[in-house]
Amino acid sequence: MADPQPQASHSTAGDRATAGLARDGYLVVRGALPAPTIATLDRQCSAIFDRTPYCEGEFYGARTKRFGRLLTRSPLGDRLVRHPLMLEVAGRLLEPWCDRLQLNLTQAIAIHPGALPQLPHRDQDMWRGPTGEVEYLINVIWPLTPFTRDNGATLVWPNSHGRRAHDPAPDEEPRSIEMAPGDALLFLGSTLHGAGGNRTAEVRRGIIISYCLGWLKPYENQWLAYPPTIARTFPRALSELVGYVQHRPNLGNYEGQCPSVLFDDDSDAPRAATDALRLDQQAMLADYVHQQEHGPVSADGDRGAP
Repeated sequence: MADPQPQASHSTAGDRATAGLARDGYLVVRGALPAPTIATLDRQCSAIFDRTPYCEGEFYGARTKRFGRLLTRSPLGDRLVRHPLMLEVAGRLLEPWCDRLQLNLTQAIAIHPGALPQLPHRDQDMWRGPTGEVEYLINVIWPLTPFTRDNGATLVWPNSHGRRAHDPAPDEEPRSIEMAPGDALLFLGSTLHGAGGNRTAEVRRGIIISYCLGWLKPYENQWLAYPPTIARTFPRALSELVGYVQHRPNLGNYEGQCPSVLFDDDSDAPRAATDALRLDQQAMLADYVHQQEHGPVSADGDRGAP
């Protein structure tokens, strides 16, 4: 049985970030990573951007390039994916609705000159579940190059999240989130947003890291993006984040066991299906089994006949 997932840690910075994100639907964290780290990541992604064709379709953008599987492209990808503050905030806002988080996507994006503004949208609309109370995901955008109003910085409609996602389209203008490499923009899956248009001669590049509820089908198929031969090289916490762990109760198993058994040399061996339950379910099951073995407890505390 998988060990219970640790509860999201609490820090003063996490308290402030969680409160701000829940209140406004978005949050900018300045200097979340050193600018030289981001510059190195940008250089490592440069050749991949060069080989990547433009997107097809008006939503993705005909003057936009996108590629995923960041954890196979650069060892620095893990610095973004497992950034302590981002994981803390995502955990505190999403774990009330799930047993554990999972990685939803890692995607690098280049907005080229002449790109039009993207259709305003909410990422939670990927799933046809009830909206207004449950938050399904949290996005983090990391600029690889400066984000400016003119080169296509992300547009966000403040206070358009949660129950307000059911309101008519906001009348007010969106905020253009200008950032420098090393900064990070967090926003909820219920927040209305979109990429801005690029009116400059420069390419605007950035990376999206997204976390979602562990029982959802993620945007990026993590088991295909990171098959066992790759995921077995990850630290345990990272391999779990991309899906090589069960979401209790028993969801996402392989032959009735934790999918991390695929890292074993004998992964094809027959295995015993093994319970992976939440603590409350374990307690309920233990009580049920005890009653079956010893009879129910009467009002005066005596047990009935077995």
